[in-house]
Amino acid sequence: MVDRIDLVRQSLEDATRREFDRRVDEQAARLTDALRAGRLDNPSFGLGIELEAYVVDDSGRVARVPDTVLEGPCEKELGRHNVEFNTSPSPFDGEGAAAQAARLRRHYQRVQQAAERAGTEIVLDAMWTIPPQEGTRAYLSDVREREGMTIAENMTPSPRYCAIDNDVLDRTGGPITLSVPGAECRFPSILFESLASSIQPHVQVPDVEAFPRYHNTAVRTLGPVLALATNAPLLPPDLYDLDDPYRVLEETFHELRIPVFEQSINQAWEKVCFPEEIRSTAETIDELVADPTCAPFLREWLADGDRETFTDRFWELNHKRGTYWRWLRAVIGGQPVGQGDHWSIRIEYRPLPTQPTIIENIGLQWLVAGLIRGLCAVDHPLVSLERDAAERSFYSAVEDGLEADLAWVTVDGDRTTDRAVIYEELFEFARRGLREQGVPDDAIEEYLSPLEARWTEGTTPSRWKLTRVRDHLDAGTRFDDAVHEMQTEYIRRSKTGDPIVQWS
Repeated sequence: MVDRIDLVRQSLEDATRREFDRRVDEQAARLTDALRAGRLDNPSFGLGIELEAYVVDDSGRVARVPDTVLEGPCEKELGRHNVEFNTSPSPFDGEGAAAQAARLRRHYQRVQQAAERAGTEIVLDAMWTIPPQEGTRAYLSDVREREGMTIAENMTPSPRYCAIDNDVLDRTGGPITLSVPGAECRFPSILFESLASSIQPHVQVPDVEAFPRYHNTAVRTLGPVLALATNAPLLPPDLYDLDDPYRVLEETFHELRIPVFEQSINQAWEKVCFPEEIRSTAETIDELVADPTCAPFLREWLADGDRETFTDRFWELNHKRGTYWRWLRAVIGGQPVGQGDHWSIRIEYRPLPTQPTIIENIGLQWLVAGLIRGLCAVDHPLVSLERDAAERSFYSAVEDGLEADLAWVTVDGDRTTDRAVIYEELFEFARRGLREQGVPDDAIEEYLSPLEARWTEGTTPSRWKLTRVRDHLDAGTRFDDAVHEMQTEYIRRSKTGDPIVQWS
């Protein structure tokens, strides 16, 4: 196996970039031909989910994932403190949706037990706020230089992650800035992205010709869905330049994961952004090819043998998709769900933060899948909302959560910014889409009712966190300790499995 540093060096060479781009162009042309020949059509809708989390020690401080934990049904992520759970895809029907929930719950329980045996704990949360003993800046800035490459000591030692880091650093020419209300930080690595954790629901669309409508409809839902899900209102407190902690609570964004990820990459180029709408399914391939190449690898560096499977034949194109960061994107190819022929096409819904409990994470998966399916099943006119209005709605949700200025087009074709109307339709059509796919009513209510109660009761994880910190400040607690107390309570309550609307 080639040394990690040698791989990173090769990745950054101009010759590698040229050969990689040549292969991407050739593979994209073949995939476009397959798409037009109907090889990505499938008989059914499908579901999948990715769930990120982080590990803390027995004092609640963020900690490295023990090796024994990684022997379970989870994977490494960017930071050494991050883990990711995946479910294998299921048909989008009553049985498949239930299987998704049961599988994710089993995986989480198994990994949590392994973590506890190692004296640690898996936390379902969108942003860690209790830093390790050395402090957040020191932890995220612990880098060394090796043969001209920057090595972040607390980044998972993956050649891909290291190559992305060094490619971005080469293009920025120096430290990377994180600027959010109350904090202005400079880091020598993109590792500060690992502050945040997210979920990504996947929805396989069986009809390639219908895919643009599903994609463009889903783009218009990003703002209202994110506003229900916000769970990252605070950085670790030692990153703030504090004069007035109350001002931080007033001015902070409800979903800091979005600016954290965007700023970790976009100072080199604008790659993490709101998606464009598409006119044809083939445009999803064109947009991927046109995206700036970052940290290219060639298959022979990591794998031997013939290119027999889809993954092998389109290896470089798939590698490029790993740095095609849009808050919603198409994923083409791979194992289809159900009795499909060869490949598939699916929507990956990417802006959502990790939620406190399994039921809420699965609830968001069902909400997204049901909403997209329900809106498209009735040919809902939401797709006529201007793309720029949807983008403004999204970034307003980032900043203000449930108080966001949202935009919607009703089933009657009327433009509205009335959040009560928006959420009434959102849950109506999410339920309709789930029923359309055969999900039983009692299961729908089990998973959607806790999310609908967030709207009716005005409660989201971010609101709960900010309220708890404010309560501690009002009682005379220092800001650092107030955040610590809030986070400790969050971890404890999250483990009960009770949804956020039941936290008093």
